[in-house]
Amino acid sequence: ATKGTIKDFYGFKANDDAEALRKAMKGLGTDEDTIMKILTSRSNDQRQQIAVAFKTLFGRDLVDDLKSELTGKLEKVIVALMTPSKLYDALELRNAMKGAGTKENVLIEILASRSPAEVNHIKKVFKEEYGSDLEDSITSDTSGYFQRMLVVLAQANRDPDSKVNDALVEQDAQDLFKAGELNWGTDEEKFITILGTRSNAHLRKVFDKYMTISGYQIEESIDRETSGHLEKLLLAIVKSIRSVPGYFAETLHRAMKTNKNEDE
Repeated sequence: ATKGTIKDFYGFKANDDAEALRKAMKGLGTDEDTIMKILTSRSNDQRQQIAVAFKTLFGRDLVDDLKSELTGKLEKVIVALMTPSKLYDALELRNAMKGAGTKENVLIEILASRSPAEVNHIKKVFKEEYGSDLEDSITSDTSGYFQRMLVVLAQANRDPDSKVNDALVEQDAQDLFKAGELNWGTDEEKFITILGTRSNAHLRKVFDKYMTISGYQIEESIDRETSGHLEKLLLAIVKSIRSVPGYFAETLHRAMKTNKNEDE
Protein backbone atom coordinates (compact mmCIF):
# COMPACT_ATOMS: atom_id res chain seq x y z
CA ALA A 1 0.00 0.00 0.00
CA THR A 2 3.03 2.19 -0.10
CA LYS A 3 2.32 4.79 -2.71
CA GLY A 4 3.20 8.29 -1.61
CA THR A 5 1.58 11.54 -2.55
CA ILE A 6 4.95 12.92 -3.64
CA LYS A 7 5.11 16.27 -5.43
CA ASP A 8 6.68 16.58 -8.88
CA PHE A 9 10.46 16.31 -8.77
CA TYR A 10 12.15 19.57 -9.78
CA GLY A 11 14.40 19.23 -12.85
CA PHE A 12 12.76 15.93 -13.79
CA LYS A 13 13.96 14.27 -17.02
CA ALA A 14 12.17 11.02 -17.86
CA ASN A 15 14.93 9.82 -20.22
CA ASP A 16 17.68 10.34 -17.62
CA ASP A 17 15.70 8.40 -15.01
CA ALA A 18 14.92 5.62 -17.49
CA GLU A 19 18.62 5.27 -18.34
CA ALA A 20 19.63 5.24 -14.66
CA LEU A 21 17.05 2.53 -13.91
CA ARG A 22 18.21 0.42 -16.85
CA LYS A 23 21.80 0.72 -15.63
CA ALA A 24 20.69 -0.26 -12.09
CA MET A 25 19.16 -3.48 -13.43
CA LYS A 26 21.71 -4.46 -16.10
CA GLY A 27 24.44 -7.00 -15.58
CA LEU A 28 25.15 -8.88 -12.36
CA GLY A 29 23.26 -7.80 -9.28
CA THR A 30 20.68 -5.07 -8.88
CA ASP A 31 21.28 -1.57 -7.51
CA GLU A 32 18.23 -1.46 -5.24
CA ASP A 33 19.23 1.86 -3.66
CA THR A 34 19.21 3.68 -7.02
CA ILE A 35 15.85 2.17 -7.96
CA MET A 36 14.38 3.20 -4.63
CA LYS A 37 15.93 6.69 -4.68
CA ILE A 38 14.50 7.48 -8.12
CA LEU A 39 11.04 5.99 -7.79
CA THR A 40 10.30 7.27 -4.27
CA SER A 41 11.21 10.86 -5.11
CA ARG A 42 9.08 11.19 -8.28
CA SER A 43 5.33 11.81 -8.40
CA ASN A 44 3.02 9.13 -9.77
CA ASP A 45 2.63 11.07 -13.03
CA GLN A 46 6.41 11.30 -13.41
CA ARG A 47 6.78 7.57 -12.76
CA GLN A 48 4.32 6.89 -15.60
CA GLN A 49 6.44 9.14 -17.89
CA ILE A 50 9.58 7.18 -16.91
CA ALA A 51 7.84 3.93 -17.90
CA VAL A 52 7.01 5.40 -21.33
CA ALA A 53 10.59 6.65 -21.81
CA PHE A 54 11.94 3.23 -20.74
CA LYS A 55 9.81 1.53 -23.40
CA THR A 56 10.87 4.04 -26.06
CA LEU A 57 14.58 3.87 -25.27
CA PHE A 58 14.99 0.15 -24.63
CA GLY A 59 11.87 -1.52 -26.04
CA ARG A 60 11.31 -3.07 -22.61
CA ASP A 61 8.52 -2.92 -20.05
CA LEU A 62 9.83 -1.19 -16.91
CA VAL A 63 7.41 -2.92 -14.53
CA ASP A 64 8.29 -6.37 -15.97
CA ASP A 65 11.99 -5.63 -15.53
CA LEU A 66 11.46 -4.44 -11.95
CA LYS A 67 9.47 -7.59 -11.17
CA SER A 68 12.22 -9.83 -12.52
CA GLU A 69 14.99 -7.98 -10.65
CA LEU A 70 13.37 -7.49 -7.25
CA THR A 71 11.87 -9.90 -4.73
CA GLY A 72 9.61 -10.03 -1.70
CA LYS A 73 8.19 -6.95 -0.04
CA LEU A 74 10.49 -4.59 -1.91
CA GLU A 75 9.19 -5.89 -5.25
CA LYS A 76 5.60 -5.41 -4.06
CA VAL A 77 6.32 -1.86 -2.88
CA ILE A 78 8.16 -0.77 -6.03
CA VAL A 79 5.56 -2.31 -8.38
CA ALA A 80 2.89 -0.52 -6.34
CA LEU A 81 4.72 2.77 -6.85
CA MET A 82 4.57 2.16 -10.61
CA THR A 83 0.80 1.54 -10.65
CA PRO A 84 -1.36 4.47 -11.85
CA SER A 85 -2.94 5.84 -8.70
CA LYS A 86 -6.57 6.00 -9.83
CA LEU A 87 -7.66 2.46 -8.94
CA TYR A 88 -4.76 1.33 -6.83
CA ASP A 89 -5.82 2.53 -3.40
CA ALA A 90 -9.41 1.31 -3.74
CA LEU A 91 -8.20 -2.10 -4.92
CA GLU A 92 -5.69 -2.41 -2.07
CA LEU A 93 -8.27 -1.43 0.54
CA ARG A 94 -10.76 -3.91 -0.90
CA ASN A 95 -8.19 -6.72 -0.87
CA ALA A 96 -7.18 -5.83 2.69
CA MET A 97 -10.74 -6.34 3.91
CA LYS A 98 -11.82 -9.22 1.66
CA GLY A 99 -12.18 -12.77 2.99
CA ALA A 100 -10.91 -14.03 6.33
CA GLY A 101 -8.74 -11.66 8.33
CA THR A 102 -7.94 -8.01 7.72
CA LYS A 103 -4.58 -6.62 6.57
CA GLU A 104 -4.48 -3.73 9.03
CA ASN A 105 -1.13 -2.42 7.78
CA VAL A 106 -2.64 -1.72 4.34
CA LEU A 107 -5.52 0.26 5.89
CA ILE A 108 -3.00 2.18 8.00
CA GLU A 109 -0.58 3.03 5.17
CA ILE A 110 -3.29 4.28 2.80
CA LEU A 111 -5.67 6.13 5.11
CA ALA A 112 -2.96 7.72 7.27
CA SER A 113 -1.09 9.22 4.32
CA ARG A 114 -3.71 10.40 1.80
CA SER A 115 -5.13 13.93 1.69
CA PRO A 116 -8.89 14.52 2.18
CA ALA A 117 -9.27 15.09 -1.60
CA GLU A 118 -7.52 11.79 -2.29
CA VAL A 119 -9.64 9.95 0.30
CA ASN A 120 -12.83 11.32 -1.26
CA HIS A 121 -11.62 10.11 -4.66
CA ILE A 122 -10.81 6.65 -3.23
CA LYS A 123 -14.32 6.47 -1.71
CA LYS A 124 -15.89 7.34 -5.06
CA VAL A 125 -13.86 4.69 -6.93
CA PHE A 126 -14.51 2.14 -4.15
CA LYS A 127 -18.27 2.67 -4.45
CA GLU A 128 -18.19 2.50 -8.27
CA GLU A 129 -16.02 -0.63 -8.38
CA TYR A 130 -17.42 -2.64 -5.48
CA GLY A 131 -20.90 -1.21 -4.87
CA SER A 132 -20.30 -0.57 -1.17
CA ASP A 133 -19.24 2.35 1.01
CA LEU A 134 -15.65 2.37 2.23
CA GLU A 135 -16.75 3.49 5.72
CA ASP A 136 -19.23 0.57 5.99
CA SER A 137 -16.51 -1.89 4.97
CA ILE A 138 -14.11 -0.45 7.56
CA THR A 139 -16.81 -0.63 10.27
CA SER A 140 -17.61 -4.27 9.56
CA ASP A 141 -13.94 -5.34 9.39
CA THR A 142 -12.36 -3.47 12.33
CA SER A 143 -13.23 -2.61 15.92
CA GLY A 144 -12.53 -0.35 18.90
CA TYR A 145 -10.56 2.88 18.78
CA PHE A 146 -8.66 1.61 15.72
CA GLN A 147 -11.96 1.46 13.83
CA ARG A 148 -12.97 4.89 15.16
CA MET A 149 -9.72 6.50 13.92
CA LEU A 150 -10.00 4.84 10.49
CA VAL A 151 -13.60 6.04 10.11
CA VAL A 152 -12.59 9.61 11.02
CA LEU A 153 -9.87 9.48 8.33
CA ALA A 154 -12.32 7.98 5.81
CA GLN A 155 -14.75 10.84 6.48
CA ALA A 156 -12.04 13.15 5.13
CA ASN A 157 -13.03 16.08 7.34
CA ARG A 158 -9.52 17.37 7.97
CA ASP A 159 -9.53 21.18 8.13
CA PRO A 160 -8.29 22.50 4.74
CA ASP A 161 -7.32 25.91 6.15
CA SER A 162 -3.55 26.42 6.21
CA LYS A 163 -3.82 29.40 8.57
CA VAL A 164 -2.74 28.51 12.10
CA ASN A 165 -4.52 29.77 15.23
CA ASP A 166 -1.88 29.97 17.99
CA ALA A 167 -4.44 29.80 20.81
CA LEU A 168 -5.90 26.57 19.38
CA VAL A 169 -2.39 25.14 18.90
CA GLU A 170 -1.71 25.75 22.61
CA GLN A 171 -5.10 24.27 23.57
CA ASP A 172 -4.62 21.13 21.45
CA ALA A 173 -1.10 20.53 22.73
CA GLN A 174 -2.34 20.88 26.34
CA ASP A 175 -5.32 18.60 25.63
CA LEU A 176 -3.06 15.90 24.14
CA PHE A 177 -0.76 16.15 27.16
CA LYS A 178 -3.73 15.81 29.54
CA ALA A 179 -5.17 12.96 27.44
CA GLY A 180 -1.99 10.91 27.82
CA GLU A 181 1.16 11.61 29.78
CA LEU A 182 -0.31 13.90 32.44
CA ASN A 183 -3.03 11.58 33.75
CA TRP A 184 -3.49 7.92 34.59
CA GLY A 185 -5.06 6.15 31.61
CA THR A 186 -5.43 7.49 28.08
CA ASP A 187 -8.24 9.53 26.52
CA GLU A 188 -8.05 7.95 23.05
CA GLU A 189 -10.99 10.02 21.76
CA LYS A 190 -8.99 13.22 22.26
CA PHE A 191 -6.07 11.87 20.18
CA ILE A 192 -8.52 10.68 17.49
CA THR A 193 -10.35 14.02 17.25
CA ILE A 194 -7.25 16.22 17.13
CA LEU A 195 -5.11 14.00 14.87
CA GLY A 196 -8.04 13.21 12.59
CA THR A 197 -9.56 16.64 11.97
CA ARG A 198 -6.98 19.44 12.34
CA SER A 199 -5.03 20.74 9.34
CA ASN A 200 -1.50 19.51 8.65
CA ALA A 201 -0.01 22.99 9.17
CA HIS A 202 -1.82 23.29 12.50
CA LEU A 203 -0.71 19.83 13.68
CA ARG A 204 2.94 20.46 12.86
CA LYS A 205 2.78 23.45 15.23
CA VAL A 206 0.92 21.34 17.81
CA PHE A 207 3.72 18.74 17.73
CA ASP A 208 6.32 21.47 18.37
CA LYS A 209 4.25 22.97 21.20
CA TYR A 210 3.67 19.50 22.68
CA MET A 211 7.44 18.97 22.83
CA THR A 212 7.83 22.31 24.66
CA ILE A 213 5.08 21.52 27.18
CA SER A 214 5.83 17.85 27.86
CA GLY A 215 9.50 17.41 27.05
CA TYR A 216 8.55 14.51 24.76
CA GLN A 217 8.07 14.10 21.04
CA ILE A 218 4.40 13.24 20.36
CA GLU A 219 5.57 9.91 18.86
CA GLU A 220 7.16 8.93 22.20
CA SER A 221 3.91 9.61 24.04
CA ILE A 222 1.81 7.68 21.51
CA ASP A 223 4.25 4.79 21.89
CA ARG A 224 3.81 4.82 25.67
CA GLU A 225 0.09 5.60 25.87
CA THR A 226 -1.37 3.36 23.14
CA SER A 227 -0.73 -0.10 21.72
CA GLY A 228 -1.51 -2.49 18.87
CA HIS A 229 -3.06 -1.32 15.61
CA LEU A 230 -4.21 2.01 17.08
CA GLU A 231 -0.62 2.87 18.05
CA LYS A 232 0.64 2.01 14.54
CA LEU A 233 -2.13 4.10 12.96
CA LEU A 234 -1.54 7.17 15.17
CA LEU A 235 2.22 7.00 14.53
CA ALA A 236 1.63 6.72 10.76
CA ILE A 237 -0.65 9.79 10.88
CA VAL A 238 1.96 11.83 12.79
CA LYS A 239 4.78 10.76 10.47
CA SER A 240 2.70 11.53 7.36
CA ILE A 241 1.76 14.96 8.72
CA ARG A 242 5.43 15.70 9.35
CA SER A 243 6.43 14.43 5.86
CA VAL A 244 4.64 12.00 3.52
CA PRO A 245 7.83 11.24 1.53
CA GLY A 246 9.65 10.71 4.85
CA TYR A 247 6.96 8.29 6.00
CA PHE A 248 7.18 6.28 2.78
CA ALA A 249 10.98 6.28 2.79
CA GLU A 250 10.86 4.78 6.29
CA THR A 251 8.26 2.18 5.22
CA LEU A 252 10.39 1.24 2.20
CA HIS A 253 13.52 1.04 4.31
CA ARG A 254 11.69 -1.37 6.62
CA ALA A 255 10.58 -3.46 3.59
CA MET A 256 14.18 -3.64 2.33
CA LYS A 257 15.43 -4.66 5.79
CA THR A 258 12.77 -7.37 6.05
CA ASN A 259 13.75 -8.57 2.58
CA LYS A 260 17.41 -8.86 3.56
CA ASN A 261 16.53 -10.71 6.76
CA GLU A 262 14.31 -13.13 4.82
CA ASP A 263 17.10 -13.68 2.26
CA GLU A 264 19.54 -14.50 5.06
